[in-house]
Amino acid sequence: MPLREFEGIAPKVAEDAYVDPSAVLIGHVMCGERSGVFPGAVLRADESSIELGKGSFVLDLSLIEAPSGCPVTIGEGSIISHGVALHGCTIGDSSLIGIGSIILERAHLGDRCIVAAGSLVPPKAKIEPGSVLMGSPAKKVRDTTDDDIRALKSEILHLKQKIGRYKKQME
Repeated sequence: MPLREFEGIAPKVAEDAYVDPSAVLIGHVMCGERSGVFPGAVLRADESSIELGKGSFVLDLSLIEAPSGCPVTIGEGSIISHGVALHGCTIGDSSLIGIGSIILERAHLGDRCIVAAGSLVPPKAKIEPGSVLMGSPAKKVRDTTDDDIRALKSEILHLKQKIGRYKKQME
């Protein structure tokens, strides 16, 4: 596992979490139970902390950075999709950040939020729980539905199964 200590602080990964060998975790990173970090993702916490909540996933080639004074918190049961950039922000529980989206410093997304692929959430944005956002800058286009959350939970189950297959290949 590519865990790199920085200035005496090493990443902490729950025993049942998965970090792909090609991912990089630096410094004050905490990965919760049943979480997963997929190939090529970089979580760099050399100035502030990054917390990946229980059952949350960071997919391929995403970059999460915690600049000075701006920790990153990702709630439980959330997905940070492929090629996402998170920079000093907060993502609530049961949220989905779509492919290639950018969430900037001090933005705060409530629980059950969905950010459409390629969207830009500007600095200091405060997004109410249950919002679906789209665009650059991202704007609310509708409320999250129960079907949206069911689809998110289904994808989380699929990712858990995929991690099981990855772990089996590594034995």
